Amino acid sequence: MSEEREDKTVYKVVVNDEEQYSIWPADRENAPGWKDAGKSGSKQECLDYVKEVWTDMRPKSLREKMDAQK
Repeated sequence: MSEEREDKTVYKVVVNDEEQYSIWPADRENAPGWKDAGKSGSKQECLDYVKEVWTDMRPKSLREKMDAQK
């Protein structure tokens, strides 16, 4: 019988140059091209934050290209 282990990892929200968001363990160095977005906490807190702030899933370069065509 396997036990469900509670995830006690502290996460941080990271963002790349295309303004795409992800979460990352707070104690690890960011992957290349990703920087801190200013939010950390439980996995669910970070996912909730991403859901709140990442309202347009298109990469920044695509949004800019589409806006220029208007």
